[in-house]
Amino acid sequence: MDAQKAWFIARARRRFAMTRECALLLPGVCAALADPRQPGSDDTCLEKLLDWFRSMTEFDPSVSLVQDNPCLTEFITSILALPEPSPSILSFTLRLAGILASSENRFQHLQQEKLLVRLFGADGPLSSTVWEDASVRSGWVEGVHSMMQHQPALHFLCNSGGIDVIFALQGDPSLFVASSASRLLVHMLIFSVESETTKPFSAKDFDWPVCARMIIKRIEDSLQSSSASQVEQSLKLLTSLFSSCHSRWTEVLWLGMAKQIESFLTDETVQAQRVLANLLLNMAWSPVFCDSEGGLWALVTSALEHLTPVQVGPLAVGILRLYKCPQDVRIQALTVLLQPMDCILRAASQPLEYAGLLDESVSDPATVESLLSSKSSCASLLCQTLAHLEELLSLVYLRVDLPYTSLLRSLMTILQFCNGFLSPASPLGSTISRILINCFRVQSSALDVLAALSERKGCDALIGILFDVLLAYLESPNTTPTVLKKTFQATSKWLVRLHELSCSTSQWQQTEKILADVFLVLQKRLCSPCWEVRDSALEFLTVLIKCLRDQDEFRQSLLSSEVPRLTENLLEDPESYVRASAVTAVGHLAFITFFAPELPVIGNQYNKENTVAKLQEILSKDPEGFPRRAVISMFTKWLRQGCTGRMEDTERFVSRVIQTVEHDLDWEVRLGGLELVEVFCSQTICQLGLPGCSSVPVLSAVTSSIHQNRSLQIFCRAKLFSFLFRSLCDCDKPVGQRACDILFALRGNFYPTGTPRDSQETGELPAGHGIAWLQRTLRQGSLAQNFPTGGGDGVDFEDPESMMLALGTIDLEELHDELNRSSDHVEKSPQSLLQDILATVGTIEENEADCY
Repeated sequence: MDAQKAWFIARARRRFAMTRECALLLPGVCAALADPRQPGSDDTCLEKLLDWFRSMTEFDPSVSLVQDNPCLTEFITSILALPEPSPSILSFTLRLAGILASSENRFQHLQQEKLLVRLFGADGPLSSTVWEDASVRSGWVEGVHSMMQHQPALHFLCNSGGIDVIFALQGDPSLFVASSASRLLVHMLIFSVESETTKPFSAKDFDWPVCARMIIKRIEDSLQSSSASQVEQSLKLLTSLFSSCHSRWTEVLWLGMAKQIESFLTDETVQAQRVLANLLLNMAWSPVFCDSEGGLWALVTSALEHLTPVQVGPLAVGILRLYKCPQDVRIQALTVLLQPMDCILRAASQPLEYAGLLDESVSDPATVESLLSSKSSCASLLCQTLAHLEELLSLVYLRVDLPYTSLLRSLMTILQFCNGFLSPASPLGSTISRILINCFRVQSSALDVLAALSERKGCDALIGILFDVLLAYLESPNTTPTVLKKTFQATSKWLVRLHELSCSTSQWQQTEKILADVFLVLQKRLCSPCWEVRDSALEFLTVLIKCLRDQDEFRQSLLSSEVPRLTENLLEDPESYVRASAVTAVGHLAFITFFAPELPVIGNQYNKENTVAKLQEILSKDPEGFPRRAVISMFTKWLRQGCTGRMEDTERFVSRVIQTVEHDLDWEVRLGGLELVEVFCSQTICQLGLPGCSSVPVLSAVTSSIHQNRSLQIFCRAKLFSFLFRSLCDCDKPVGQRACDILFALRGNFYPTGTPRDSQETGELPAGHGIAWLQRTLRQGSLAQNFPTGGGDGVDFEDPESMMLALGTIDLEELHDELNRSSDHVEKSPQSLLQDILATVGTIEENEADCY
């Protein structure tokens, strides 16, 4: 293993080593970047230059990079000599110096040159006006972080007062700088402890290394500070530490600070409760603390009792997701999470008509009532609670039992408060109702949880009342388009649940009535003047058909309504999004109206030919891309499910479609056409029993040859090959790649044992049939002009013999590699980057800049 690792490192060094060409260009680049008269170089180029240096230094710790290229240290010296260097160049210099100093050998070399102390010490940028620029502070932090890979760098920073600077930067006005500083402190603490500890670990008598002791002392001082911001910064630092490091020494660190941190739970002067809750959650996820006897669970219990529901909500839901957690703490977390929902139920009626969610509260119920009675906090508390409940309901396995029936009743109460359909008897209920009226945020969140609850058992007794609430929202003119969309989504899920319930309990009459009411509302919404409402109604219909199209009562209710006619009318809607949704809905309606032979249809109400003609007209004439994409997607779905008739009918259908889509200006439509072709080819090959289909028995050579010729004739008549080879030259790469994949698959079916090209040692293409012309044209790719479909020197794409020859001799591997090559493959090298920088500052005559 060591030999393999050494081989890998040696190979990486050779790969990333500086070439002679780059070494010749580098001095000019350094001089140009250090020249204040030159325009500032592009930040992207500077970032890529730093990436290049990282790749060179990562596998080579030797000093040769800076010794063999003295222009690097000269560049740093030049920048330090400038009275007012550009902030971006100074930031680049700090980061470059950190990368170079990441190995101990290069660090010592830069130290001898006195460069590091001038860059990162007290007399460097720290004491100049340029420090006010956030990019310089960011460059300083990143440079230090890159350098912090060995003990000399760690001691250099500790001895030069750098730790004080980093702690101060935790409160930087730039959030990027502040978070970078916090990550740097975590890295330094971990590195100090794990690289400098000499004695075996002991929980009682652990001797902290010098640098680690300095950082820990600063954390302890900050926690005891009267400054709320310093307390918060240290809590965030500990959170980051405990989430990234799971070594045993973190428990020793925690035990020394636990008392102080615990006091923050009851200290109202310290406003860091949210950060504290996040700290406890990260500790609970750490194997060091969840299995220890360090009092974590007692502290979590105290937090659940003392923090407000808004502050403690994320902690509660995080605890409920834990695998390892005492069951009493888990139940307490659930109780905290459900308190606002329980309060809603109790506020709806006095005395309480139904069972509440909770037998007892963890924290003072008056706190929750106060938050729900306040206009500023009511909606935010409910939205947070509902979001946490939705998260819990999404889990496959819950380690606590949720009271689903009471929870559903609470959700319905919230929704009735929001639309004014409930008149609560209690003063608290009246206050909450006034606050929540038409609050779409709470409505949307409650409907999301309602939809998730449909997959849980135990709510069947309330399903009639639930649909009353949902139908009230669907009918109400005050329901906003966003809330209406959420209502449709919840209704579709509960209709599926209703069908499952009616199958097991024979409650057909209730199901039929609810379906009739739903379709009556849907008819109105399909005629709405608001396009978003029409669009949501069509999406709702499509979902219902997908889920329930095999159910007799659903199909009868749908076909006896005006919904199918109104849906077809929307194919001519002025809004393209609606037309696209109408195409999808009509396409799925077809599975019921004329693709389901067992369903008797009265009269000539649904005409298959008319519907297909309308969709084909949209595919060829609609000015917007969305409806055309929807048509080709629907046609593919029909084909995949065998709804296009006999093989001859399918052949004509596919041929018409691809002749329409191959000239479409929307690349996604053309790509959809290729997907249609792929399905057609696969189905045809399987039906004719070619070797490529695993579901057919082995055929004799003669029979296989006959079937092969027949399928080839079908593909030629359908004009598939013209579309496929033209797509190889498409200006949009995904189209060419998909066409190449399909041709590969066809070649494998028609040449299962190898192609003629495989046996040609010279690689020359056969004369005649235009194959050589085709190969030359395909090599031009998207630059090919006026791709002909046959005649002249070209290829007859409808001739089976020519197409068989083309599949066997065209170099598809070469085309595949070309199509999958990145667009910037011609010049993507450090040498090109250095040339770009020099070209930008005008030191190269021919401007060959090619940003990579």
